[in-house]
Amino acid sequence: MKIFLLGGTKDSINIIEHIKNKYDSYILTTTTTEYGAKLAKEGGSDDTIARPLLKDEIKEILIDENFDVLIDATHPFAEHITQTSASLAEELDIAYVRFERPPTNLEDIDTSHIHYVNSFEDAGKLIASEFDDGNVLHFAGANTMEDILRHVPVDRFYPRILKVESSIKKCESLNVDPNHIIPMKGAASLEENLELIEKYDASVMITKESGDIGGVVEKIQAANQKDIAVIMIKRPEIDNLNKKDMVSNLDELDIKLQNFF
Repeated sequence: MKIFLLGGTKDSINIIEHIKNKYDSYILTTTTTEYGAKLAKEGGSDDTIARPLLKDEIKEILIDENFDVLIDATHPFAEHITQTSASLAEELDIAYVRFERPPTNLEDIDTSHIHYVNSFEDAGKLIASEFDDGNVLHFAGANTMEDILRHVPVDRFYPRILKVESSIKKCESLNVDPNHIIPMKGAASLEENLELIEKYDASVMITKESGDIGGVVEKIQAANQKDIAVIMIKRPEIDNLNKKDMVSNLDELDIKLQNFF
């Protein structure tokens, strides 16, 4: 079984380990960073590509290397690559699976500090109009900072990012103070979030609705304890994605793979 895996998430590492343990397979994993590729290789991926790929590049690889399955395990907010991969799989008649982590279960969580918005642009506008005191903790990745900083002063802005070259350059281009950059290695614990809120005198934090694996619950709990606001960006609705192609756990993925082969 020859698998082309769009990765870069913890989900994708779990998928690699699961497939390599259970199936006779070859996996090529693509990520946007060297760090993501390193984790994929450590997880058991046979090969990796550590840069963003254009649609035509993905198409060429799928055709030239004769892959059997395309698995998209990118982040729930990476809507462009999900649309691209789904359309390519249909065009090339390749078996396709979208691995979509479940939304965070907030049934037993105090959600009174959460303010939902549809975009990072809306998040910046909301902070500018309603949260003009205290600092802003940005827990939503380097590529989303620009939309926030159109509305929020950079001297109030503290992003938690992977300290990789592309993210550092993005901070430099937006004039983010290097002393404001919070290095990230995986999801933060409740205690770590509490420390960050206190250390940086934060009045608001920004996060994506990225699911339990993204540490959303721990962020909300910390905000509740420190009585600060959480700006939560809702997941995008991805057009033209067939629900029948989607799975949300490894058992469902197994059923798909067994149906394909």
